[in-house]
Amino acid sequence: MVKTNSVPKIILYIAPVLILITIILSILYGAKHIDFIVVWNALFNYDPGNLDHNIIRSSRLPRVIGALLVGAYLAISGALMQGMTRNYLASPSIMGVSDGAAFVITICMVIDPGMTSLHMIFYSMVGSAIGACIVFGFGSLIPNGLSPVRLAIIGTVIGTFLSSISAAIASYFQISQNISFWYNARLHQIDPTMLKIAIPFGIIGIALSIFISRSITILSLGDEISINLGQRTQLIKVIAIISIVCLTGSAVALVGKIGFVGLIIPHITRFLVGVDYKWVIPCAAVIGGIFLALCDVISRFVNYPFETPIGVVTALIGIPFFLYLIRTRGGDKNA
Repeated sequence: MVKTNSVPKIILYIAPVLILITIILSILYGAKHIDFIVVWNALFNYDPGNLDHNIIRSSRLPRVIGALLVGAYLAISGALMQGMTRNYLASPSIMGVSDGAAFVITICMVIDPGMTSLHMIFYSMVGSAIGACIVFGFGSLIPNGLSPVRLAIIGTVIGTFLSSISAAIASYFQISQNISFWYNARLHQIDPTMLKIAIPFGIIGIALSIFISRSITILSLGDEISINLGQRTQLIKVIAIISIVCLTGSAVALVGKIGFVGLIIPHITRFLVGVDYKWVIPCAAVIGGIFLALCDVISRFVNYPFETPIGVVTALIGIPFFLYLIRTRGGDKNA
């Protein structure tokens, strides 16, 4: 029998193999099936005049890399939010973080339609921070508003409100087609240029999350215990928020809103590796990235040969999990 403390090491050891298999599956299968030898030649003997090589280099490879990164970003964000708030329902898609990012992007597309990829990522991060502040601000004003279920309801209501305002703005200024990408995430439309720009912000977010991982473990026990142990809780929360904003803002700017990854993966990760965030953060990144990339592969066959928004696949898995958590955990505040 495998010891519990060996599980995270096993996950991280086999991660490169699992990621490689996921990349191969994502490149091979889609509306057009491509043979493995063609994939090999496209990667190591590229022919600019070969259509399949161009599909692999310009579309499928950036797509799977984007899926792996976005899945990792959202999973880490969800893990940090759940640990920091001790709220087992906390996630970017439920706490207004993703909706805030998409909302600000919509406004900025009206004000500055020619904005660069760097500006879009920056605006997305600003929106992530605004969305989270609104949700947690309302939660603080309402009696018992920071309990898991009530905060999830507040987040859902605020998210729906922001989405509705965005839709109204887009309709009025006739940019509905432009913003549909951010509300119906489609990884096949990922911009390779933006992908390159988003990676450094993701690295910053991941580095910060690893830096405070031990502190998040203590913080997940409660503020009182954390303070008694001499931890600067406010500083840790600020760093965690910066990490969440960098990660979620980059993810939304890259592929739009994707729900439930930040909710599901942290729970699965803690079940496998325990509650030590020194292991939860890196393992959640691996599991989240692979999960989203495989969901993307599945989305290609739901209505083959047409593309199905990946949010449909994550919702089919996430909604039952969400209801299961509410049923089993009730109003428990512990993450």
